[in-house]
Amino acid sequence: MFHLQALDLARIQFAFTVSFHIIFPAITIGLASFLAVLEGLWLKTPNSTYKDLYHFWSKIFAVNFGMGVVSGLVMAYEFGTNWSRFSDFAGSITGPLLTYEVLTAFFLEAGFLGVMLFGWNRVGRGLHFFATVMVAIGTLISTFWILASNSWMQTPQGFSIVDGRIMPMDWLAIVFNPSFPFRLMHMAIAAFVATAFFVGSSAAWHLLRGNDTPPVRKMLSMALWMALIVAPIQAVVGDAHGLNTLEHQPAKIAAIEGHWENHGSEPSPLVLFGIPNMDGEKTDYAVEVPYLGSLILTHSLDKQIPALKSFPKEDRPNSAIVFFSFRIMAGLGMLMILTGLLGLLLRRNGALYRNRLFLRLVLWMGPTGLIAMLAGWITTEVGRQPWVVYGLLRTSDAASNHSVAQLSISLALFVVIYFSVFAVGIGYMMKLVRKGPQPHHEHPPSTAPGQEPTPRRPLSAIPETFATGDHHL
Repeated sequence: MFHLQALDLARIQFAFTVSFHIIFPAITIGLASFLAVLEGLWLKTPNSTYKDLYHFWSKIFAVNFGMGVVSGLVMAYEFGTNWSRFSDFAGSITGPLLTYEVLTAFFLEAGFLGVMLFGWNRVGRGLHFFATVMVAIGTLISTFWILASNSWMQTPQGFSIVDGRIMPMDWLAIVFNPSFPFRLMHMAIAAFVATAFFVGSSAAWHLLRGNDTPPVRKMLSMALWMALIVAPIQAVVGDAHGLNTLEHQPAKIAAIEGHWENHGSEPSPLVLFGIPNMDGEKTDYAVEVPYLGSLILTHSLDKQIPALKSFPKEDRPNSAIVFFSFRIMAGLGMLMILTGLLGLLLRRNGALYRNRLFLRLVLWMGPTGLIAMLAGWITTEVGRQPWVVYGLLRTSDAASNHSVAQLSISLALFVVIYFSVFAVGIGYMMKLVRKGPQPHHEHPPSTAPGQEPTPRRPLSAIPETFATGDHHL
């Protein structure tokens, strides 16, 4: 029906698995830092609201963390199966970088996760807070290594090619490649923004249903403060990221803008809307604003952005996809900034918690951070095509030699299993969200006079009087 080749199916399968994976780690990163802030505020102040919120969101964090780990393992499987030629060519760099991620971040997260989730009444407050902070730091370290690997594929450096394989020569140059700082900041901030709107949407849902409690108000307020502060920062970082992309991947910028041709030395217009036509080499129904493309993309009125026609056809990204994905990302980003500003205006006299129209807006804004993140990922990855390792390895040369039948079966299985497994996980998360924050009461171990303490470990129930003659083997 669609006349898909094996390569197309491999790309669809990888995009499918990565799309799921990118959602869960993003929420994990944001919630881990949110939990660290909540526990820190509770330790600093006697306000039990922070403690109640901590225990509420820690349950959701645990479920989301588990789904992120599972989706990450499956994504790693993809490299060795569907993209074995890529692994053979560039595995000497991407392999160690992802290994460093496991050896540092994952063990840091897993090592302290048990204390964080189950040690509330079993360890001291300082140690528990330390464990929470370590988990949060671990998620950020994980982001560091994953973005280092992916950024190197976008802007490779610090290597040589020996016998058709990439060999690392300078690890500092590999890790801190030209696009890495911008992509790292952009992704990390996106995770915080997405989490803020997830938290804010949950609070709005409860307020609209009359659950007007101090914890619900607090998480709405904190979420909107985060949106107000961080969303504009994300726009500035995105602008810097765009300048970096213009320098190192100009074809991607040309495809994003749907800009096909420069006329003399005229500044480039900004195409607000249109339908890029890859075959006709033009953007149909284009609505353009003169000079604005040069001003936004080059910060100058006399510079031009590259045109798609200046690149060979085989080196052009699919403008029809990235043109719209970028505008979805940018449009939702502007809407997030607007939501933060509206929240600031409504804070007077508690109107923030009573304005039902605004609460409905915040409710519907819940998934926008994740949608914008997915749109940004599509823009980045599709905009890199036709390269897997930019300028070095084409996508068509990176896939394994699988048949259409094999990939069709595996893709169908992935779709069925993913939707069944993750639908259950997401459904359970939403059930926890609907329950809302509950007062958390401390339960120190206590026993009635003359009553044996309830055993906490298997061996604690065994009497220690082993020297009596009543015991027989």
